[in-house]
Amino acid sequence: MKGSNFLFKPEDDMDFMPIIPLNENEGDDGTELTIPDELPLLPLRNTVLFPGVVLPITVGRDKSIKAVNDAYKADKLIGVIAQKDSTVEDPAVTDLEDIGTVAKIVKLIKMPDGGTTVIIQGKKRFKTSMITAEDPYFKARIELLEEEPAPTDQNFEAYVANIKELATQIIQLSPNLPSEAAIILKNIENPSFLIHFVSSNMNTELAEKQRLLEINHIHSRADLLMQILQKELQFAELKNKVTNKTRNELDKQQREYFLQQQLKSIKDELGGDTNDKEVKEMQKKAEAKKWPEAAKEMFKKGIEKLERMHPTTPDYSVVYNHLDLMLDLPWQEYTEDSYDLKKAKKILDEDHFGMAKIKERILEYLAVLKLKGDMKSPILCFAGPPGIGKTSLGKSIANAINRKYVRLSLGGLHDESEIRGHRKTYIGAMPGRILQSIRKIKSSNPVIILDEIDKIGNDFRGDPSSAMLEVLDPEQNNTFYDNYLELEYDLSKVLFIATANNIANIQPALRDRLEIIDLSGYAVEEKVEIAKRHLLPKQKEAHGLKSVNLKMSDKVLQQVVEDYTRESGVRELDRQLAGIMRSKAKDYAIEGKVDSTVSGTDIEKILGKPRYSNEIYKTANMAGVAVGLAWTYVGGDILFIETSLSDGKGELKLTGNLGNVMKESASTALTYLQSNAKKIGIHSDLFSKRSVHIHVPEGAVPKDGPSAGITMMTALASAFTARKVKPYLAMTGEITLRGQVLPVGGIKEKVLAAKRAGLKEIVMCWQNEKDVQEIESGFIKGLKFHYVKTMQQVLDIALA
Repeated sequence: MKGSNFLFKPEDDMDFMPIIPLNENEGDDGTELTIPDELPLLPLRNTVLFPGVVLPITVGRDKSIKAVNDAYKADKLIGVIAQKDSTVEDPAVTDLEDIGTVAKIVKLIKMPDGGTTVIIQGKKRFKTSMITAEDPYFKARIELLEEEPAPTDQNFEAYVANIKELATQIIQLSPNLPSEAAIILKNIENPSFLIHFVSSNMNTELAEKQRLLEINHIHSRADLLMQILQKELQFAELKNKVTNKTRNELDKQQREYFLQQQLKSIKDELGGDTNDKEVKEMQKKAEAKKWPEAAKEMFKKGIEKLERMHPTTPDYSVVYNHLDLMLDLPWQEYTEDSYDLKKAKKILDEDHFGMAKIKERILEYLAVLKLKGDMKSPILCFAGPPGIGKTSLGKSIANAINRKYVRLSLGGLHDESEIRGHRKTYIGAMPGRILQSIRKIKSSNPVIILDEIDKIGNDFRGDPSSAMLEVLDPEQNNTFYDNYLELEYDLSKVLFIATANNIANIQPALRDRLEIIDLSGYAVEEKVEIAKRHLLPKQKEAHGLKSVNLKMSDKVLQQVVEDYTRESGVRELDRQLAGIMRSKAKDYAIEGKVDSTVSGTDIEKILGKPRYSNEIYKTANMAGVAVGLAWTYVGGDILFIETSLSDGKGELKLTGNLGNVMKESASTALTYLQSNAKKIGIHSDLFSKRSVHIHVPEGAVPKDGPSAGITMMTALASAFTARKVKPYLAMTGEITLRGQVLPVGGIKEKVLAAKRAGLKEIVMCWQNEKDVQEIESGFIKGLKFHYVKTMQQVLDIALA
């Protein structure tokens, strides 16, 4: 029941007053009440008047004020009828109910604000048979509805007693209702008036009250009233339960917490809110997951914790995001491998030209996986210069075995949390990039390319390469621990493939876990084939020329390779072909046609004059100058060693941004020549009367390594003996004080660099012959190799 007084419920803008009920069948003098056939009507918006009930009403509408005044001056009788819609300000005939109550105006009070307050008492129910007037107010011809006498049987008495008890219980459970209301109820003896009094004051819909008024049989009216009171009692008990539940916690928590808990309790009783739905959806997803027992237990605890938390608390999102990650991770979900090695070989051959040895090693690797069925094998690491196809080779492997592919770029990574994850309590915490990749790819056995593993940072901010040790160790990665997940995750089924330019930059412990597969640079012939098969079709399509008949001969492609590129890979070649296609696309867009072949003249016209030339090796042929072969992280390269003698006291000067190893090689070469001067044909006095200056051009480029040992020795010997070095001759090898020539690495890159540069003869250690034999014979056609054991043999070959 509603309002601050059980006795009265506000109608329109009614004030509350205690009213003593009067006999509804008597007039002012105690005689039988006479009701005329026609009465003015008073529409009420917010209530229904029952017979015998007294109500104070503030009348505000002009029509209603006039109707009340006229009725009060006449016989003080007025027909009170409810509106169907309480929001209608100026009701029409159709807005009024058919059944109402004849009311006696007990008192009329003029208020200071100009309003009128009337105290009315319900007398008899009536039904409007016809509206006789609408202005200045509603008038209607009415038919009185006779009340059925109250039954005297015990059954009805039980109904009345039950109604009185229910109403009393509601008053006791509602702290905003005065206790005097229960006393008034107790003192009402008339069953009919009790039913009308309770019906008038209970907190229910207007339509329910009107329905009660329209029932003719008092027994049926009592039955419906009891049902309504039962519902109201249940609501009062529920409200009281929620209030008591939060009151018990009030002395422990702040007011804000009290309000949150009360709201939570209400939502629990109503069946939950959107956050509850999210929790239920999580639980439903979890039922379908196949996860380890530890993950299952952690998820269960997390869900229980989430259910106890309010969504506005800061930790709610932390727990929610952690559980969301657990649900998103593909625990024990794998794609089915396809170890069809013939198909794998076909895919590798289609995607990559050449690399016969590399492909053979990959097929061996896949064969072991097929037979063994697990990943307990070394992690492959493709090492080689940029643009050679290391990353795309990894993607081809994923396609060959039908696995999902994800690339993880490690260049510049300096925080181990990027690998191992942050602790989830930190602001902005995330799982490591390994788990992020697996979460994104939705598979626990993808191919993950660890790109540029040699470029992982290592400074005061952290050492992520150490965090990679567990990831890449086949004996440990089945229990990889992520700080954010706070669980062990099995990475043993993931196929990790690393790429690097320079393996010397990889931490030794990490390098120990990798099986290094060297990818050497491409020969000119290989580049021409790659351009024909892959680069040219790609660039034609990229520039809208796919349907245009446009070809480039092998000779023209070779011209582009030799005159406009000087690299181990094919990235620069790809850019040059893109430049040619752009020019042809412009011509086609303007003219509507284009020549079907690209000639050498077209190349020079589009790309300009040749950028590289082999003429430098002819003009550099003078005493004291030797050509060396070097390995860099971008492939093989040519370098000149220039030596000059001047009057002095035997000092040695080195320039050209040389590292410690090259400086030591220069000192070793000079010492060897001094100790073997007579044998070589050098006057011993020259060493004390001449100062030596060794220079390696391109001083801006750092140079280091033992490969230039024999080149420095040859350049020094040439300068001291005034004998020129044989033209178009290059050399590589390390030297010792005993006159031995030692082997060096990077032979294929160096040989291909010499071929690109147009050199014809190469001197190297006899132990490097096996490396040359691994190079396809067609790529080194025209090159002559001299395999030596001693430095004297080098001089015999090199000096003219």
